[in-house]
Amino acid sequence: MNILVTGSTGTIGSLVVRGLAAQGASVRALTRDPAKASFPEGVIAVKGDMTDVPSMRAALQDVDTLFLLNAVVADEVTQAIGTLSLAREAGIQRVVYLSVLNSDAYTDVPHFTGKYTVERMIEQFDLPVTVLRPSYFMQNDAALKDGLLQGRYGMPIGNVGVAMVDVRDIAEIAVAALLRRARSATPLPREVIEITGPDVLTGDALATIWSGVLGKPVTPAGNDLDAWETAMAGFMPSWSAYDLRLMLARFHVDGMLGKSNAVELLTGLLGHPPRRYRDLAGELAKAWEAA
Repeated sequence: MNILVTGSTGTIGSLVVRGLAAQGASVRALTRDPAKASFPEGVIAVKGDMTDVPSMRAALQDVDTLFLLNAVVADEVTQAIGTLSLAREAGIQRVVYLSVLNSDAYTDVPHFTGKYTVERMIEQFDLPVTVLRPSYFMQNDAALKDGLLQGRYGMPIGNVGVAMVDVRDIAEIAVAALLRRARSATPLPREVIEITGPDVLTGDALATIWSGVLGKPVTPAGNDLDAWETAMAGFMPSWSAYDLRLMLARFHVDGMLGKSNAVELLTGLLGHPPRRYRDLAGELAKAWEAA
């Protein structure tokens, strides 16, 4: 059983590598520069780049299970479809793919509809894949530290509500899905798992949570997407800022909500209730204070 993890140095991928290693799995971690990567003992760093076909063909040799995660980049679809096609070429019949909640609905949001394109390929060819559809990551809000410490919650997520999910829950479910497929004597049927958090959060609700954990008033920034996009374009490529702006615009109209029985289903998968935003906020606040 050899499991290749792409995106192995990122937020989710690194947790998946650690989780698999802790379970005694044979793990190969894809990275552009193995010399700079740091992985748990026993994990093999494999040099590869999803834009470099020869390197991916080599990385997929002797692999029977694949965790396919690729970053939100301009050529995300090319990377994902190419890698999935190479996995088919290599005869890999055990795959877990990280998509996104509402991938099928947010057709005007590039990175959502891009992931759904990959899902369409999986469905068309009836590939033996677990598709994970997580909601917006709670840990994204760690980047709001400076504003929060100044009394402002800066993400304009709107008033409909987002069932944010802790990345640790995503990784736990990914590890379980990978091991279930890797240990199965035969390829398992295709499945889709939606992963959300237990609370529907708005900008006002989040400001209230942060007021409590920081012990001082925190106000929401409001929902001015023009101003937000302009500010973000100073820190990231303009296409990326616009992509995220389109996502937030859909949050304002549709939110990002789980099914009515989501908590029950996820508790069964995790073996514990999904982690709550308030608990993560408390963890972050303590870490910021200690620093």
